[in-house]
Amino acid sequence: MKIKTFFLFICLIPFLYQCNLPDNQNVSSEKQSSLSIVDINQWRGNNRNGIYDESNLLKVWPENGPELLWSTDSLSMGNSSMSFGNKTIYLTGTIGKMDEVIAIDLQGNIKWRMPYGRAWNESYPEARCTPTIDNEKLYVSSGLGDVACLDAISGDILWKVNANDKYEGKLNLWGIAESLLIVDDKVIFSPAGNQTTIIALDKLTGEEIWASKSIQDSTAYVSPILINYAEKKIIVNVTSNHVVGVNAQDGDILWKYRYFDLYPNPSHPHAPIINCVTPLYNDGKIYVTSGYNAAGAMFKILPDASNIELLWTDTIIDTHHGGVVQVGDYIYGSNWINNSQGNWCCINWTSGEKQYEAKWKTKGPIIYADGMLYCYEEKTGYLALVEANPNEYKIVSSFKIPLGNGPHWSHPVINNGVLFVRHGKALMAYSITKN
Repeated sequence: MKIKTFFLFICLIPFLYQCNLPDNQNVSSEKQSSLSIVDINQWRGNNRNGIYDESNLLKVWPENGPELLWSTDSLSMGNSSMSFGNKTIYLTGTIGKMDEVIAIDLQGNIKWRMPYGRAWNESYPEARCTPTIDNEKLYVSSGLGDVACLDAISGDILWKVNANDKYEGKLNLWGIAESLLIVDDKVIFSPAGNQTTIIALDKLTGEEIWASKSIQDSTAYVSPILINYAEKKIIVNVTSNHVVGVNAQDGDILWKYRYFDLYPNPSHPHAPIINCVTPLYNDGKIYVTSGYNAAGAMFKILPDASNIELLWTDTIIDTHHGGVVQVGDYIYGSNWINNSQGNWCCINWTSGEKQYEAKWKTKGPIIYADGMLYCYEEKTGYLALVEANPNEYKIVSSFKIPLGNGPHWSHPVINNGVLFVRHGKALMAYSITKN
């Protein structure tokens, strides 16, 4: 009898192992094995605007949400989003006193993880930098401003610069949250402070190419964008007090606009340093918003790109750190009522006029694909599928994200018909493609 029991146990080992894998919960093996991705090489999509060029996506979800292909809860804690390249998913997390890059295969298994820089060491230390992919290299900044280049295949560190220390960057309440920008042969980082505002490092070596003049400001938490205007490549970023435009070729500051002066009645004692939202750009216009009862603002770039002028302000969309999207002639996002509350809003791109302000759960990240908004409220983790309709906030479907811990601050990503949602130590992949 003992021999039979022993052999039965041996036969069950593979089954028990499969059922108890700690890294990856395989929910749909057939679809999981055929999962493929397209390259999304940076923060909030390849244009940094939260718009994902997808089609044939579900317009209604099942009652309990779309099909879960796989999940893992083996990440280190973090609020970063995901980037994709080399048939790999990349994100960052914080382990101990270090931020690390985590590389995940298309079945949700961890391929490698590599500590690369000092983590922020005060409140909310979790990593927020989304890796930027450039072919087989990967670029990240840490919570204390270390900038690193890694081999995206092996995870080896190719070079690292303690950039915030070297350039005497001025940190604020929550350290660095910048996802790096690649412009040609340059890696762009924004230490701010008395020595410089934005720097460009050689992407192959980490050596300085240029460092802009200082505008005597401190860093915020914004990841910059690159625009092409007036035959120039221009880096646009937001520091604690300013909207700034820098010539990507030589670091010359083209303009600085004191955004702080537009705050009508900020509701945080440190409020103009809280800026977190990547600007929107379209047709010579730049939209900036910030949270804490700050003003959203639309600027027009002068024809020669020598300055910007204010077109209008709004107090409707007042996004904390969930991002905004432009769909047609409208801007969608959530606003700040207090640190735990906010409504979902739409305004007119041309005039700033209010289209709607609707209550649903609370504020949070927003992205767009195939005619629909994806609104991920940050407090209890409900994710809603919403019509991109400027006349009303109409939820078609919603479900609660089941895994992870901490605030729901990571921005979702849609890649080749799969919705990726990160919550703290967990990452989930949902099929949202029509059959």
